[in-house]
Amino acid sequence: VVALLLSAAIGITLGVIAAMRPGGVVDASAMLLAQLGISMPVYWLALLLMLAFAVMLGWLPAIGRGEPLLSALGMAAAGNPGPLLDSLSHIALPAASLAVNSAAIISRLVRASMLEVLNEDFVRTARAKGVRRRQVIWKHALRNALLPVISVIGLRFGALLGGAILTETIFAWPGLGQLTIAAISQRDLPLIQGIVLTFAMIFATVTLIVD
Repeated sequence: VVALLLSAAIGITLGVIAAMRPGGVVDASAMLLAQLGISMPVYWLALLLMLAFAVMLGWLPAIGRGEPLLSALGMAAAGNPGPLLDSLSHIALPAASLAVNSAAIISRLVRASMLEVLNEDFVRTARAKGVRRRQVIWKHALRNALLPVISVIGLRFGALLGGAILTETIFAWPGLGQLTIAAISQRDLPLIQGIVLTFAMIFATVTLIVD
């Protein structure tokens, strides 16, 4: 969920910025970053981020989960933000590893959708009325451009579920991904069936919410 929210925030922002000046340096740079994000495998990016931010810089922990996020939020609401900060530091690298590819895909789609919407009559009318350019883009155009993007964001959740198996293994994160690997290696068929059913129910629920 954190990776999905992160990818949506980054992808939408990057796509809108690229569409504001199509054909310019910012647009070309944003689309180059998007192409790099699409091209990088999740496992390679995860190892690269671990090497950079955990091993070389020492800013973030390399493995483990820390305090569960929901309980950490409860502690933060009670006036103890320490567990929440610890939980966020542990989730940063796995979430970033999963979010990059989806953010790149979303940014390209947002850019294409924004360029189409910016040529619509209602956008020209808003500009003719003297509405600020930033308000035209972020309030009027983006609202209509997001309609096809939301469906793709829901579909990307399925890809994030699959990628979680890799990232949980790399970062030693105790979750459904590691449980899936353990069940397959031990040939635990009932557990495998339960995991597949859980993944299917989660994906179906997200798809229904998006629709």
